[in-house]
Amino acid sequence: MSDCIFCKIAAGEIPSSIVYEDDLVVAFDDLSPQMPVHTLIVPREHHANIGDNIPDDLMGHLFNTVKKIAEIKGIDKSGYRVIVNTGDDAQQTVHHVHVHVLGGAPMNSGSPAL
Repeated sequence: MSDCIFCKIAAGEIPSSIVYEDDLVVAFDDLSPQMPVHTLIVPREHHANIGDNIPDDLMGHLFNTVKKIAEIKGIDKSGYRVIVNTGDDAQQTVHHVHVHVLGGAPMNSGSPAL
């Protein structure tokens, strides 16, 4: 989609703090981090949300990238949270499917649910 900010980041049209990228996904640091580590993983191909008939191989790759991000960010041993918001009621603010990887500090009941 031409007006999707995540499509533009994935295409390199908008600068971002890229953490990882390959042919299928791009991972970058969130501009408004909720934890010391807050990285988003987005597919290069536009899908509005997790219910948008995403091919199984792309969905698997998206979630397999979580482990890579945790390792790159140094939170693979200490633990991390993985969140996908779907739709307005879940507070999905950018309608391009994306995975939040959060960590870098202990979480408690007051930690963000995103």
